[in-house]
Amino acid sequence: MQPNIKATNIELTDETKDYIQQKVNMLEKFLGKIQILNVNFEVELTTHHHLKGQIYRAEMNLEVPGELLRVEKTEKNLFKAIDKVKDHMAVVIKKYKDKKSQKVQGSEF
Repeated sequence: MQPNIKATNIELTDETKDYIQQKVNMLEKFLGKIQILNVNFEVELTTHHHLKGQIYRAEMNLEVPGELLRVEKTEKNLFKAIDKVKDHMAVVIKKYKDKKSQKVQGSEF
């Protein structure tokens, strides 16, 4: 799965790109046979004037047939934000699969 990676207000380094790619690839095991139409991943430095330091935002949009799965997280550390997005997206994918399998089971009766 090849994500479209966008960075806002920060420089997108090779290290960050590789880290995002690695985390997105980890999600493939949860997807199974679900067709992926599009994957967008955005990282952003939200503001420069927080009293407690910089706040990073990571967002992932996963387009699957009939639905858009979206997760957004903010953290003081960019890599923690990326990790949280990956972890929460795994939960969202599982819920989507459960919902989809219930529709199939319900229509058989």
